[in-house]
Amino acid sequence: MRNWAGNVTYSTDRVLRPRTVEEACELVAATGAIRPLGTRHSFSRVADATGALLSTEHLDRIVELGERTVTVEAGIRYGELGAALHEHGLTVANFASLPHISVGGAVATATHGSGAANASLAAAVTALELVQGDGSTVHLRRGDEGFAGAVVGLGALGPAVRLTLEVGPTFELRQEVFDGLSWAAVEAHLDELLALAYSVSLFTLWTDAGVEQVWVKGTGAVGECFGAAPADGPRHPIAGSGPENCTEQLGVPGPPHERLPHFRLGFTPSGGDELQSEYAVAREDGVAALRALRPLGPRLTPLLLVSEIRAVAADDLWLSPFCGRDSVTIHFTWKPLAAEVQAVLPLVEAALAPFAARPHWGKVFLAPPVALYPELPAFRALRRELDPGGKFGNDFVAQLGM
Repeated sequence: MRNWAGNVTYSTDRVLRPRTVEEACELVAATGAIRPLGTRHSFSRVADATGALLSTEHLDRIVELGERTVTVEAGIRYGELGAALHEHGLTVANFASLPHISVGGAVATATHGSGAANASLAAAVTALELVQGDGSTVHLRRGDEGFAGAVVGLGALGPAVRLTLEVGPTFELRQEVFDGLSWAAVEAHLDELLALAYSVSLFTLWTDAGVEQVWVKGTGAVGECFGAAPADGPRHPIAGSGPENCTEQLGVPGPPHERLPHFRLGFTPSGGDELQSEYAVAREDGVAALRALRPLGPRLTPLLLVSEIRAVAADDLWLSPFCGRDSVTIHFTWKPLAAEVQAVLPLVEAALAPFAARPHWGKVFLAPPVALYPELPAFRALRRELDPGGKFGNDFVAQLGM
């Protein structure tokens, strides 16, 4: 079995697919080495296993809905959750660009959306239930010892089978796209750009022309965008691709789960086979990081489908790339040219190294980033406590010294 992009072939073909949490607990207890598996959207080997994979695809129910929180099973997809919450006048604060990903997988890898005031999807978690090696469960709530280490756990602490998320009243957003923004404008106004609306994405191919598209998702209309021109029709982030799979643009209002993602739930979002990498730097280093990457443009452009620049607010989760710092993220969607991408990543990582760039755990990266996580010793201790037998480890976790 392979991941969504096809670049990872899992090391086992034994996939367990429980239909209830109770069955998941029984399967974990009866199995040796085992790892949780979500919607297979990771490009790294974070979800790989040599023993068995515990798929959460059938653990997709809403367990309890209140005025301020919703408890869900880990396999529910964000697009489905958003639609269900909307029927009750509620929403989560943020969505990633893909509504197809599962809550459990997104949280475990600190997947995020965009917005200077919006934290990662994991930051919405107020409680979670983990399966331990003997099939019992442990419940952790915000404020409990170890909670901040368990939320972004990379699957190394046991499968998260239920999660409780903060919710609030739903609202309307309008998505507008602007074409053609110069690098001079980006560098002079980066913080203002990324805070221009509820969510902002800058799409570029790292040519001298600058940023090709600015996607602005806000509660009201945005008349101007630092010299960029309003798009005369819907756009797709990847040049030459039709916009029919993208969420509605041109300022038409809609609920957050239909505007914050870039793509519609009912369509396959990919522009084709691809690889992805992403790095987070402190917000105050954003302009300097972009300047450091721009000389690599001639090497980057031929390998790219598109690159995206976003803002993410800080959280306090130990293994989150955004732990303790508001961040600017630089995302690369590569053409499926594995050897060429492997050759250029050392240049990208060297350019970003002065800024303590933290990679997305679910994307392709090279340099081990563990030195950038001051809470790593505490995470190791938490792992020894929750998984003393090492049942939930894999090569990815071992190589990172976790």
